[in-house]
Amino acid sequence: MTSELIHYLEIIKLRSRLNPPDEPLVMGELKAHIEDELLELEESGLTEAEAIETCLGHLGGAELVSRRIYEAYSQGTWPQVALAAMPHLLFGLLFILNWWHYIGWVSVVLILTLATTVYGWWHGRPAWVFSWLGYTLLPVMLLGILMLYLPGVWSVLTFIIYIPLAMWWLIGIIVQTTRRDWLFSSLMLLPLPIIAGWLMAIAPQGKIDKVALQRLDFFAPWIGLSFITLSLTIAAFLRIRQRALRVGLLAVSGLCTVTLVVYYTVGHLNTLTFLGLVLVMWGVLLFPPLLERFLRRNVVLNAGDGEVAQRET
Repeated sequence: MTSELIHYLEIIKLRSRLNPPDEPLVMGELKAHIEDELLELEESGLTEAEAIETCLGHLGGAELVSRRIYEAYSQGTWPQVALAAMPHLLFGLLFILNWWHYIGWVSVVLILTLATTVYGWWHGRPAWVFSWLGYTLLPVMLLGILMLYLPGVWSVLTFIIYIPLAMWWLIGIIVQTTRRDWLFSSLMLLPLPIIAGWLMAIAPQGKIDKVALQRLDFFAPWIGLSFITLSLTIAAFLRIRQRALRVGLLAVSGLCTVTLVVYYTVGHLNTLTFLGLVLVMWGVLLFPPLLERFLRRNVVLNAGDGEVAQRET
């Protein structure tokens, strides 16, 4: 296969963002279809260059083909939708039913979240696992907050040691997820600005005390509602086929949920804080695609050159 076709297929593979189990089959079928058509065209009297040009003209540009493949294979089934929405529903119920008062229920939800995430991560990283993955970041964040309450020098060590390690781990997860699809990174990070907003409303001074717990009890139904809203967003996200609509859905849903947080915490979050949360939300949406562009900048060219060199040797 010529370098032009190798480059063409590599672009399609990257931009189709197929599930790992589907990728070999789909790309194998596409490659076999191209080879069969080239053979027929060459047998009809066309040169290799003419056959390639005609074949690619029939298929269409790599962008068009990859978009068609994405729309054909990206839609989640209803069981996958239920799995993806489940962590948001669980955390929503913790607050709506006031189960957050009981360490047993909180522990069950956290253990279930961790176990489901590990299972999905080691079984092909299906689309539904990224909703669960976002909540595994919550204990890391809460532990960092609790460590700030340590006396004296131990609190300083939190900033020097724990926070850099936590950020290194978080960035590593984001990078791995972005390699699959930057939209899944945004999906994973979507709850974090919402959680940060509620934390600032509950403990504006950064202290979890009796007053903060009273505020948490007061805001619990609305906290639960914000998580339920996220579950509906995820369900719609997996059922939509068009990528542009998925991006728009995450942007609108994130902004609406942050607005809901501020609306129900009047007197606890000011306009400046709201704008800060909006900026964080847009960072959740904009950082992953920029990271993906950086990670994949030379992948296509390197892959094409490597395969051509291997064929020549």
